[in-house]
Amino acid sequence: GDRQQRLQATWLSGKTRPMEYRVAQLEALGRFLDEKKQDILEATASDMGKPPFEAEFTEILLCKNELHETLNNLSRWMKDKHVDKNLVTQLDSAFIRKDPYGVVLIIAPWNCPIYVILVPLIGAIAAGNCVIVKPSEMTKNSERLVAEALPSYLDNDCFAVVMAGVQETTRLLENKFDYIFFTGTSSMGRIVMAAAAKHLTPVTLELGGKNPCYVSDTCDVQNVARRVAWGRFFNMGQTCIAPDYVLCSVEMQEKLLPALREAITDFYGPKPQESPDFGRIVGDKHFQRVQMLLRSGRAVIGGQTDEKERYIGEGLDFT
Repeated sequence: GDRQQRLQATWLSGKTRPMEYRVAQLEALGRFLDEKKQDILEATASDMGKPPFEAEFTEILLCKNELHETLNNLSRWMKDKHVDKNLVTQLDSAFIRKDPYGVVLIIAPWNCPIYVILVPLIGAIAAGNCVIVKPSEMTKNSERLVAEALPSYLDNDCFAVVMAGVQETTRLLENKFDYIFFTGTSSMGRIVMAAAAKHLTPVTLELGGKNPCYVSDTCDVQNVARRVAWGRFFNMGQTCIAPDYVLCSVEMQEKLLPALREAITDFYGPKPQESPDFGRIVGDKHFQRVQMLLRSGRAVIGGQTDEKERYIGEGLDFT
C-alpha cells in the first residue's frame, strides 16, 4: 500500500520519463548482474540444483543480451512514429506516441528466477514506468537475493520488490495497477486477469502450454535426439518451451530410442544423478506430480526417482 503510493507519487512527478533516467536505471541493472553473478549462481544452485553453465546462460547472459538490445535501440523506440492518414484524419497530424503506462506490477515464476524478473523489468524501465516486482516464493534463495540486493541498485522511489505467497499476492492484486505482467500457470493467470478486469488494467499473461515435437521419417536421427534431449532436460525440463511429447512413426521410434539413450549418456554420463549438468525439481509438490506422471506410463529410459534430492532420472515413457 505505502510503497505503491510512493511509486504513484513518483510516477506523477514525471521522474521516470527522461531517456537519461531510463538509461541510468538500465545500466544499474547491468551492474547488478556483474557484481552479483556469483550470488545468482549460488542461489539458483541451492534452489533447484541449477548447473552453473545453465544458470549463467539463462539468468545472466540472456538478461545482458536483453539489456544491450534495449540500450542500443532505446532512443529509436522512444520516438513518435508518423502514420498514414485516412479521410477522418486528413487535416490532422497523425502519429503514434509511445507513452508509459504508470505503475506496473511484474509477477514472476520460479523456473528461471532472475531472468523472468529482469527481462520484463528491463522492458518496463525502458518504457518509462515505475515497477513493483514480485519474485516467486518457491525459489527462496533467489527471492531473497532479489529482495535484498536489487533495491540497492535501483531508485527506490520508482522500483520496489515485494515478497509474497499466494494469499498476499491475491491481496496485492486488489490494488489498482496501470499494467500487470504475469508469467506462470493458467490457474493463477485467471486470478490475475479477473483482478485486473475490476480496474480495467491491461495485462500480459505468459502461461504454460503443451509443446508437441513432430519428428518426420526424413530427419537426421542423431541430430533430433540431441536436440530433444537438450530441450527436454535443460533446467530439468522446467521451462515453458521444453518438448512435452514426441509424435513420430513406429519406424522412427525404433531408431529414435537408441539415439536418445546415446544422447542422454553423452550429455549426463552413465549416472545422471551424479552429473554436474543435471538439475533438480524445484519443490516437493512438483516432484510428486512428475512422479505420478512417471507411474502412468512405462519408462523406457531412466525414470529413477530420489525424493530426498528431488531427483527424477531422465525418464522417457510410452503411453
